[in-house]
Amino acid sequence: MDYTPLWISVKVAICATVFTFFLGLPAARLVVNMRKFKGLIDGIFSLPMVLPPTVVGFFLLILFGRNSAIGKILEKLDAGVIFTWQGAVLAAVVVAFPIMYRTARGALEQVDMNLIHAARTLGMTEVQIFFKILLPVARPGIVAATILAFARALGEFGATIMIAGNIPGKTQTMSLAIYTAMQSGNRELAYRWVAIIMTISVVTMILMNCIVVRRPVKVRVGGFGNKSIDVVTDRTGGER
Repeated sequence: MDYTPLWISVKVAICATVFTFFLGLPAARLVVNMRKFKGLIDGIFSLPMVLPPTVVGFFLLILFGRNSAIGKILEKLDAGVIFTWQGAVLAAVVVAFPIMYRTARGALEQVDMNLIHAARTLGMTEVQIFFKILLPVARPGIVAATILAFARALGEFGATIMIAGNIPGKTQTMSLAIYTAMQSGNRELAYRWVAIIMTISVVTMILMNCIVVRRPVKVRVGGFGNKSIDVVTDRTGGER
């Protein structure tokens, strides 16, 4: 049994999770702070979640294909993504992004606004508030968002086959290997890949439930001389 699809899937999922984390978390923070056009931006960010993956792959082909402006620039730079494992990463990022964004947004919105108001009153900047208050308090939700994004990227199929193709040893992930095995009538091989990907998915979910346990989090609001307050948040994200 050739385990190349396993290594490709893990590589693609890890790379996609890194990109999704650094894109989804700022996007969640941006939408939480928005006052105008919040619904519109939220709808755009969430759109890949409700679109069929093949439609997402179609739009990626239009944007990054060789005949597009972006595709021509990438081709000149010898950095094309069509039928490459980088294309598989791109597809996984786009499909997993809404999960990271929406879960992180929900975690940030659960933070008690009294903590933020107190921090602003004591002179903390928005950057300090984000790293010293929001991230520690919303950490369980953010960790859950990251793990879910990894699991979604690991099992991506529709957009991947559209933009990266199904090239054995190059872009064939586990999902594509299952599809290929069924197309060729090799059910035994398909069962093996199904068992592997289900095992990884179940372990990932168990890991998430073990890690994402809300414990009291102590944060320091302020920090300028004697103008600081130590606050311990409870398991629901409130303060006590």
